[in-house]
Amino acid sequence: MTILAPYAADPNRSRGRRHGGVPGEVRGPRDAFQRDRDRIIHSVPFRRLRHKTQVFVAPDGDHFRVRLTHSLEVAQIGRTMARALGLNEDLTEALCLAHDIGHPPFGHAGEEALREAMADAGGFDHNAHTLRLLTRLETTYPSHHGLDLSWETLEGLAKHNGPVTAPGWALAEADAEFPLELASWPSLEAQVAAIADDIAYDNHDIDDGLRAGLFSLESLLSVPLVARTWAAVRARYPDGDEARLLPELIRDQIGLMVTDVLDETRQRVAEAGVGTIDEVRGAGKPLSGFSMAMALEERVLKSFLYANMYRSAPIMAVQSQAQKVIADLFQAYRDRPSLMPDGWGGEEDGVATRRRIGDFIAGMTDRYAIGRYRDLIGPVELPEAF
Repeated sequence: MTILAPYAADPNRSRGRRHGGVPGEVRGPRDAFQRDRDRIIHSVPFRRLRHKTQVFVAPDGDHFRVRLTHSLEVAQIGRTMARALGLNEDLTEALCLAHDIGHPPFGHAGEEALREAMADAGGFDHNAHTLRLLTRLETTYPSHHGLDLSWETLEGLAKHNGPVTAPGWALAEADAEFPLELASWPSLEAQVAAIADDIAYDNHDIDDGLRAGLFSLESLLSVPLVARTWAAVRARYPDGDEARLLPELIRDQIGLMVTDVLDETRQRVAEAGVGTIDEVRGAGKPLSGFSMAMALEERVLKSFLYANMYRSAPIMAVQSQAQKVIADLFQAYRDRPSLMPDGWGGEEDGVATRRRIGDFIAGMTDRYAIGRYRDLIGPVELPEAF
């Protein structure tokens, strides 16, 4: 059993749930954060992540990442770091598993299209939509809307990237119903979940980019961090087959980044002198993250991935068509809200109706959005490569 650090989140001292549970309810020997994690895993929005884009739109290849597999990889990395730091593993895992649950279809391209379509209704933000889904839209309990997650889980999801000083409409609504102290830093569990996300997608996007042929190993080795890691792998296996050494490269890079975060976090915590979770929130700065040296190297890696993967011609061509799917679907539902299933539509084109349309589209998987487009509008011209 892991002994929690004094500044870790303690389920026995949780600030509770908005709805407080049901008297006499028995759900087994689990604490508050274990129950949060399990509620997330058993939710419909979590299951939908298996058909939502990570980078590739509706990928044909079975080996490419999607939102679900990405979230599982983030959870593995986050839980490992939480254990090493004496943090609450269950809360960290819950945050990692749910951090992308508010993404619409087609990844960031879909989010940009939905944000533009909803500009006159307050816009769209996937992080705020995560809170909206978990506190309002998911309705599997007989007595209340949402999953009724603990305050600490909602706080971590709302501000895992740092304080939120100007929340949009969706996050402001969630905060008004259950105040989350948006102006402060979150728990260390949330900070670790955020950096685990960076570590996961930095490295699995290398794997997916190479697998898809978007860039070569030779071009990737222009990134100094990768070049050093590859040289170390080659030194250990001088006669190894390149294809079998690439997974070793990914493993080594994840290990290097994790070790860097652990060392840097311990140093920041010691320098800040925090002894409680409230002191973590009041520190006025992040206490977990990359060292300055690793942050600079990681930035170079990200620049390479943006130039050679995220903004590459094949990916951009697919994303352009995906954005058209989102924009045209939104307009079709705006013109005729009755096209949406019962309970979603409205007769008038007001802000509330446009937000319901956004909710409905955001919940779609890639393939469901494509299917609805074909049913309502016409053929979808998505390139076959991804």
